[in-house]
Amino acid sequence: MKITSIIKQLVLILSLFFLATSSGQTNSKFKVVLDAGHGAKDFGAVYNGCVEKNINLGIALKIGKILEADPDVQVIYTRNDDTFIELVERANIANRANANFFISIHCNANVKPGPFGSETFVMGLSKSASSLAIAKKENAVITLEDNYKKKYAGYDPNSPESLISATLAQEEYLDQSIELASRIQDGLENKLNRKSRGVAQAPFMVLHKAFMPRVLVETGFISNLEEGAYLNSEEGQNNIAKTIADAIFRMKVEHFGGTMPVIEIKKYEKPVVKDSTPKVSVQTQTKDTSKEIKKPADTKKLDTSKPVFKIQLKASTSKIESKPENFNGLDKISFVLEKDYYKYMYGETNDYVIAKMQLLEAKTQGYDSAFIVVFKNGIKISLNEALKK
Repeated sequence: MKITSIIKQLVLILSLFFLATSSGQTNSKFKVVLDAGHGAKDFGAVYNGCVEKNINLGIALKIGKILEADPDVQVIYTRNDDTFIELVERANIANRANANFFISIHCNANVKPGPFGSETFVMGLSKSASSLAIAKKENAVITLEDNYKKKYAGYDPNSPESLISATLAQEEYLDQSIELASRIQDGLENKLNRKSRGVAQAPFMVLHKAFMPRVLVETGFISNLEEGAYLNSEEGQNNIAKTIADAIFRMKVEHFGGTMPVIEIKKYEKPVVKDSTPKVSVQTQTKDTSKEIKKPADTKKLDTSKPVFKIQLKASTSKIESKPENFNGLDKISFVLEKDYYKYMYGETNDYVIAKMQLLEAKTQGYDSAFIVVFKNGIKISLNEALKK
């Protein structure tokens, strides 16, 4: 009798275990890792009484609070207080969590007080001296870590390009990283009315070991007196956080489903002064086809019952006539009206490879923030759903 009772108890325990495991798998949350750059003994940039590590933490916590209002989102912080976290451990936190996105928050700085504006980076090699300089500055924090020469064997802090050898293994995450970075920059420029310095690639150590779509946001120049004060203010941090959270939610909805919350972003009202520093566009490791590119052709008949890939070029509150001259020479323009925004798209194909070629063409025509959207039977679906075998 005792043996029978023990067996029944074991069966009950195992049943509860498998039920809990099954429930956890079917109700998995969308995971976002927020990384507040620097911390504790690593102050980051310090100018005019503004301390980068504090600004980074303030913005990261505010982004997290907005995201956590959605029960389908789980936020993981690499730090939520004034703690020193090693660069490789920041990526490890994201990898262990099997996160969907990794966003590292930083402030930029320059020895000259004039430069201002935000810039978002994805992992990759850059020929831009300014991008490499920023990566070198951010990567220098490893020298504060114990035994860093052994831990980061083969990496030279003075030569950030030495990180690039491993990026080919992470190529699958590049497209979504660029799309997330573009959405963040679009929001900061068009919704918050801040200067955008664009999206760029650079070999950042903190992005190097994270195996997921990941970006590093330089929210502005702490060395610029006016911008530094804005970054250090509650209003500035709240609105930057809202803008970044808005971009994350839009990526989530586009690629993973769910509903888009309404996030009220207060525009920065002071007119933006022109900055002579050129805006940087992302440079991917592809053959330079900026001058000439063969127009991708799809001769197959379109099947709307299958995923139809299009390239979203831009969104506007105004209706624009679908003529090539209004879209930098691109033809076959269509649009959808969503929540008072006209979303203009280029091309349509059932072939994902051709869609990627059309995306490249759109970018060479000046649409740096273009990305792929998918429809099936006239209804928008996520890219992840469309690519499922």
